[in-house]
Amino acid sequence: MAVLATLRSPRKKAAVHATGGLGPTPVSYTVLILLALIAALPLLVLVFNSFKTSLEIGTNPLGPPSELDFANFAEAWERGNMAQGFRNSAIIVAGTILGTWLCAGSAAYALARLNLPFKRGIETYLFLVISLPVQMFIVPLFFLWVQLGLMNTLLGLIIIYVALNTPFSVLLLRTFLVGIPRELDEAARLDGANEWQVATRIIMPIGWPGFLTVGLVSGLGAYGELLFAVNFLVDPELMPISTSFLQFSQGFTQLYNLVNAASVIIVIPLIILFLFMQRRFIAGLATGGTKG
Repeated sequence: MAVLATLRSPRKKAAVHATGGLGPTPVSYTVLILLALIAALPLLVLVFNSFKTSLEIGTNPLGPPSELDFANFAEAWERGNMAQGFRNSAIIVAGTILGTWLCAGSAAYALARLNLPFKRGIETYLFLVISLPVQMFIVPLFFLWVQLGLMNTLLGLIIIYVALNTPFSVLLLRTFLVGIPRELDEAARLDGANEWQVATRIIMPIGWPGFLTVGLVSGLGAYGELLFAVNFLVDPELMPISTSFLQFSQGFTQLYNLVNAASVIIVIPLIILFLFMQRRFIAGLATGGTKG
């Protein structure tokens, strides 16, 4: 027993030290539970109302439904043309992730592994670009896209999303790639590998957590983005799910049960993705924020 106590004591001290000297307490658990309930309550009410009729929402807006009416989801799916919206969103999200990986990955590798001049100036420029509001680019970008023939095309919207996500992604990926030992580069070059082989076969596979984090951030941003989608797409057949839902909610403002059902349909993919990827996503952000 004494030996077990001796073995456990360093772990206990380390845990207390990691939490700043404060271990788990009933007060901390209570606060966390309250915060979780506050965050989950709107989503719970949304799910409840998606199963109700419009009349029941008026009489019981916050409580659970008297019965589960799955017909709301089928009607919202059909009336909102959500199948087409999900297809367009899938194309936009996939294109945004691939484009961001290509652009941000190349730039981050150059900043992290190559001896480029004016590195600090480039990083400062990226920080400044991130701080600028995207609304200031809409008008000049609109006229440029008209001249280039990219208006009302999914490709034009994908290019915009890649450009919006690349500065932050470059800075985040750089923090991952900087932490990789340079001895790996030197060993690969001694074996005859060129720069492309070093980047694609050695460095970038090791930095896959960073690419995963960047892909999730850019993909989720493209999935829920509304401002550029509304202004740069006109054809209803090209509308992503966010714009389709906006038009649907404006046309069926009195049918709150259908609007809530459509909202649940849109949120479900995000919840599933978060449940499967939350550990890697949070670990990736934490690692990226503590390096470089």
